[in-house]
Amino acid sequence: MKNYRPHMLVAAMLAIALLTNWPGALRNVLVDLRFAWQSRAASGDVVVIAIDAPSIERIGIWPWPRRLHAELLQRLDAAGISDVAFDVDFSTPSDPASDRAFVEALRGAGGSTVLPAFKQPGTNGGTYFNRPLPQFRDQAWTAVVNVAVEPDGLVRRYSFGQKLDAEFLPSMGAVLAGQFDDKSPSFLIDFSIRPATIPRVSFIDVLRGDEATLNRLKGKKVVIGGTALELGDRFSTPNGGIVAGPVLQAVAAESILQNRVLHWTSAAVTFAGLLALALATMLTWRRFSAGARAVALAFTALVVEGAGFVLQAHYPIVLDTALFHIAIVVYIAAVALDEIDIRALLGRVAESRFQRIAKSLGDGLICVDSNYFITVWNPGAAAIFGYRPEDMIGKPFDMICANGAGSALSIREAGRRSTGDVIEFDGRRSNGEEFPIEASLFGWRGTEGYQYGAILRDISVRKREQEKIRHLAEHDALTGLANRYTLDARLAAMIARAEAEHGEVALLVAGLDGFQQINDTLGHANGDLVLRSVAERLNLHVGSNALVARLSGDEFAIAFRCADMAESVASFAQRIRRAFDEPVLAASRPHRVKVSIGAAVFPAGGRSADELLSNGHIAFYRAKAIKRGGYVAFENSIRQELEARLTLEHELAHAAERGEFELFYQPQVHLGDTELVGAEALIRWRHPVRGLIPPGEFMAVVNTSGISDRIADWVLRTACRQARAWELAGHPLRVGINLSPSQLQSGDLARTVAEVLAATGVTPQLIELEVTEDILLKDEQRVLDTFLRIQKLGVRLVFDDFGTGYASLSYLKKFPLDGLKIDRSFVRDLLTDSDDAAIVSSTVSLGKQLGLSVIAEGIENRATADLLATMGCEEGQGYYFGKPMPVAALEEQFLGVQDKVPAAEHAA
Repeated sequence: MKNYRPHMLVAAMLAIALLTNWPGALRNVLVDLRFAWQSRAASGDVVVIAIDAPSIERIGIWPWPRRLHAELLQRLDAAGISDVAFDVDFSTPSDPASDRAFVEALRGAGGSTVLPAFKQPGTNGGTYFNRPLPQFRDQAWTAVVNVAVEPDGLVRRYSFGQKLDAEFLPSMGAVLAGQFDDKSPSFLIDFSIRPATIPRVSFIDVLRGDEATLNRLKGKKVVIGGTALELGDRFSTPNGGIVAGPVLQAVAAESILQNRVLHWTSAAVTFAGLLALALATMLTWRRFSAGARAVALAFTALVVEGAGFVLQAHYPIVLDTALFHIAIVVYIAAVALDEIDIRALLGRVAESRFQRIAKSLGDGLICVDSNYFITVWNPGAAAIFGYRPEDMIGKPFDMICANGAGSALSIREAGRRSTGDVIEFDGRRSNGEEFPIEASLFGWRGTEGYQYGAILRDISVRKREQEKIRHLAEHDALTGLANRYTLDARLAAMIARAEAEHGEVALLVAGLDGFQQINDTLGHANGDLVLRSVAERLNLHVGSNALVARLSGDEFAIAFRCADMAESVASFAQRIRRAFDEPVLAASRPHRVKVSIGAAVFPAGGRSADELLSNGHIAFYRAKAIKRGGYVAFENSIRQELEARLTLEHELAHAAERGEFELFYQPQVHLGDTELVGAEALIRWRHPVRGLIPPGEFMAVVNTSGISDRIADWVLRTACRQARAWELAGHPLRVGINLSPSQLQSGDLARTVAEVLAATGVTPQLIELEVTEDILLKDEQRVLDTFLRIQKLGVRLVFDDFGTGYASLSYLKKFPLDGLKIDRSFVRDLLTDSDDAAIVSSTVSLGKQLGLSVIAEGIENRATADLLATMGCEEGQGYYFGKPMPVAALEEQFLGVQDKVPAAEHAA
């Protein structure tokens, strides 16, 4: 079988060559070389009359009038030159005179003139034929001038003629040579005939009747056509030649005239030569050395090509040697391959390449043999482990593993794993340091059995970065405590374990009281230091059995399994609160902080991490609301209260949209004669189901919800409209309006009051705005500026519920007030409580000394009214004079009016 391998290889390569057209390209190259090596001159029997650059320069821009061609033809005819062929298009009409002149010239030539016909591609992908005009065809021969351009862009072949519309037309070269037959095949033009030897004369010289030129043409066959570059009628020929169309026709005619109509040898000759070559190599393949065989094959190629050259030079035969040369080249390659140990060579090449790659690889590369002893140790491995290659070659792989044989087992599995599988293990450096390694394993079968390899990377830095990233993902960046994400995960795990063990899990939500003041006064940097100190103290007192997390801002969470604590949840919370009795240090500065705590316990306080956290927050907010530094354990009643509040907020929003609010007015009278002097506007909610609801049941919610501004604005506008209505009816009553804290916090109250006064037209002195201490506590300077602007409008400001707060006297000094309202809590027991009597008397006296009007609230009987009058209090209001009532009721009772004063509408 080995003896037939070269011949099988040759057969396969020849088959591939035939499928890919290699032989055709090689054949053209070889023939072109033979043309280049040979050289023969033209016979001179065919002359080209060139439409060249000098002719165009003298005559003018192409195309020329046909009368010039007529004159040329007449010159030639007069000189006795009758074999004339035009390579010029005569298929379209020119001016009639020129066409008639040309017809006469053709007729005078006796019909021996040849005119061109040619095929051209059409616009729709078809082909159409250009023939001379009929009047020209009647007086001349027609010949085809088309030549075939091969795929490489060169002209090599020439036909004796073509059929145009089922009519055979000879080619122009065949007509000039006088040899054409519709059955003759196309032939190879003999390009060893040098185009430069074709005689040429200029069109202009013939046209002028130059005698020397005409003498050169006598007895010759003439081709007239364009050779000037600008006419573009040019073709590429073998060996880099470029010739004009008329010259190409002349070379083709010369090939016929010189009996150089070249044809290829048949395929039978080629296959006979290949068969002879195959038989010769079979007989001599093993009898001679490789060198002798190669020389013999090369010599055979030279002999065959020499024979082809001689044959082509003396006979019109072209020997096709392309396949023969391909076979010889393949045989020589087979000789070389036969002498080379391909497997060993490839192995050495692969080994060399592998060594280069191993040395240039930045990662560590270690290979081991089938016994797991190291065979390759590249510089990257030396840099990672600190061992030199000579120290590790032949050593067991276990030597670099921190956990002994465990990693070697992974190497042994490399052959069973997919290539590129990645594992991690701990390695050991030469100094004994252990570190994490990432290994990409692979295995292969070599000449010495199965071998294994690993690409190693020191991932110490990556592991540290991953740990840092994991810590940042699970912990708060400021305090280092667990973050919300970690709390959720750990709390869920605690709940799952407690559920399985029927235990409890406690979650405490702790927050700092007054922390915002620290941020505002000392800055956020100091606030951050306080938070860090708080986190450290929580960690110190909580212990290792609980998880401390930072939720947000100044809120923290503590989660633990109750079974892990020796004390109750309440005791634990109190201990945490007491831990902050001592000030915390931040930047060497002590800060006293109090901690409010809310607690929720699984399962009663929530069955999931989200529920526990939600309920813990509810308890925490209740603790902050009750007392700073307080503790509240979650109960369902707290959530029910919150849900009831949320429901109420929702209903209030709908009530404002539907206009369910209305104002009642409580009369204010002069105590001396009980004459009506004013009324306090009080809001009521006419619920579609529950009926009339007093403000005590909903105003606390209104003042702390998002609809506070909307309702307060409605109260202000409605009361002012009502005051204006009474004023227009001749009853100028002072109307008291309670201000909401949100009116001073969220907007410009002074501007709003000015707009309402302008919109309603009410006299400003009839409007009395009542303020309470909780309004004055918020941003005193801003409130002061607002009150001063309101007073400038003429609106009165009255301190409501005077005496019930912490700093009422200081407010009388700070703020521009016009009056005081003594709270009902001092008036109710005035007759029986001497302390209340002393306070009321002092307040009335103080008001007079400060120039403030004083009105007492909560008067429920005549005796109380009389006592207040004797104390000097001039005005009062209470149930004794009248409860809060609708507009119509107040007008009927105090103004003696029935349906005469229009009431302000209900709206919100």
